Amino acid sequence: MTESLLTIESLTAGYDGAAVIRDLEVTVGSGEVVALLGANGAGKTTTLRVISGLVRPMSGRVAYDGRDLARVSATQRARRGIVHVPEGRGIFYGLTVAEHFRLGYRGERPDEEAAYDYFPKLKELRTRRAGLLSGGEQQMLAVARGLARRPKLLLLDELSLGLAPVIVEGLLPVVHQYALDSGCGVLLVEQHIQLALEIADRGYVLSHGEIVLHDSATVLQADRELLISSYLGEQQVTVGEATPAQLRSPTDSGRQ
Repeated sequence: MTESLLTIESLTAGYDGAAVIRDLEVTVGSGEVVALLGANGAGKTTTLRVISGLVRPMSGRVAYDGRDLARVSATQRARRGIVHVPEGRGIFYGLTVAEHFRLGYRGERPDEEAAYDYFPKLKELRTRRAGLLSGGEQQMLAVARGLARRPKLLLLDELSLGLAPVIVEGLLPVVHQYALDSGCGVLLVEQHIQLALEIADRGYVLSHGEIVLHDSATVLQADRELLISSYLGEQQVTVGEATPAQLRSPTDSGRQ
């Protein structure tokens, strides 16, 4: 296990007094890719929002780089190296690719060339407006913007949303390589379970707001029946009865 960069202890959080996640225990090490898996509404997106400071926890503790984040604002967390790439990409359609890398917090200088090193296709498209990019290129830009900020902890929410699996197969290995090169910890929410586990070191499965399974990616891939039954929140699922659709989940809907 690598040095712990993110530690979540007994975390409960939600909206309007209703808990969406309960008693979560999650860790992410430096240079480690951790997959957070679960069906629609399991609480995956809420977990990322708590870490990035967009949702206040009801109880429990989130520590980053050895420091409690309870009194640290979302802006301060971002400045300390926590980068959140949300579902929906968060790009500006009227700006060019290059202009996206000039956006940052006061005093921040995104590393545009580093982003191009990992996504060379974007360098060819740097003068094109984001609204004219394909869906895969837009998602590439969203991730590249995150990498350009030189994160220490990268939170990725549903990279595959609306994209063909073949495009996702090209994006996820880049994330893995960046983690290896930089020592950045990555917490990945992804609906394509098998693709996520191919690049992850470990995985957690959320069901109804609780962690129901946690193991190395190798073990989770090997025990397909246990993974599927945990993912679906069912006691037993026969491997032969599982369809490809059962191994995928829509993104967390609403505020879950």
